[in-house]
Amino acid sequence: MSQSLVDDAAEAALGLARPLDPGTESPAGHRADARRTLRFLLRRPGLLLSVAVLVFVVLASFWPGLLTSQDPLKGVPSQNFRGPSGAHWFGTDELGRDVFSRVVHGAQLSLKATLIAVLVAFVVGGLLGVVAGFVGRWVDDVLMRFVDVLLSIPALFLSLALVTALGYGTVKVAVAVGIASVASFARVARAEVLRVRQAVFVEASRASGARWYSVLGRHVLPNAAGPVIVLATLDFGSSILAVSALSFLGYGAPPPAPEWGTLISDGRNYLANAWWLTALPGLAIAATVLSTNRIARALDGEWPRQR
Repeated sequence: MSQSLVDDAAEAALGLARPLDPGTESPAGHRADARRTLRFLLRRPGLLLSVAVLVFVVLASFWPGLLTSQDPLKGVPSQNFRGPSGAHWFGTDELGRDVFSRVVHGAQLSLKATLIAVLVAFVVGGLLGVVAGFVGRWVDDVLMRFVDVLLSIPALFLSLALVTALGYGTVKVAVAVGIASVASFARVARAEVLRVRQAVFVEASRASGARWYSVLGRHVLPNAAGPVIVLATLDFGSSILAVSALSFLGYGAPPPAPEWGTLISDGRNYLANAWWLTALPGLAIAATVLSTNRIARALDGEWPRQR
């Protein structure tokens, strides 16, 4: 046997003996993950329905033309107060406008405000919690006393006070709702940072001479982000309720903008003869909130146990 054949055989043997790179996954591993995810969803029809509802809301928010072709602002007076039917799934309002079209187009305004509110709470609250938990000492005391003050004020009352100071409008309502939710994010982020900061691998990284920003960015933040992200999913539902409540009170976008809270507020005057004006937009809000809560519960407890 020639020397080249011996070398090739040795390299092949070493290649078989060499462990696989943990950073690369085989196609079989990807297929196994896909099967596990599909099995996880099929065993939970409620979760599957929640995902479908949330996908529907996202489509309505970004591509409303896929779901309805009717103008949400154009009314036909001769078609006013028509009940739900094949032509108008959610009926028509007092001006003959299609309520389903208004709910679909209103999802864009409501979801936009909700995303801004959750982003404000996530960034500001997470930053306060990370600084308080990582720095500690008097900085932790000062920031947590500020958070305690925010927690002592009811969230809706604080949102009302802030939106009164900022002014009316969808974005201002969203900022007010987000600031009212900062305290809960700050407390969760601080608790997770304190937990991770005492871990053995963090102490080992510090003992090896790593800079504080390296420890924070490579070890603390990635391992503390999970519960904060789950809280953001949960807060998504409560933010929808808060934004809709402020819109119901008249602090949202001015008419004829079809925000979800505004639709319910406009329909309450016609409950006796047109129940669908309030009931069906309210059902859309309830379905969205329940769906986000169900998905958050799955992310928080069910999916980690499955894996």
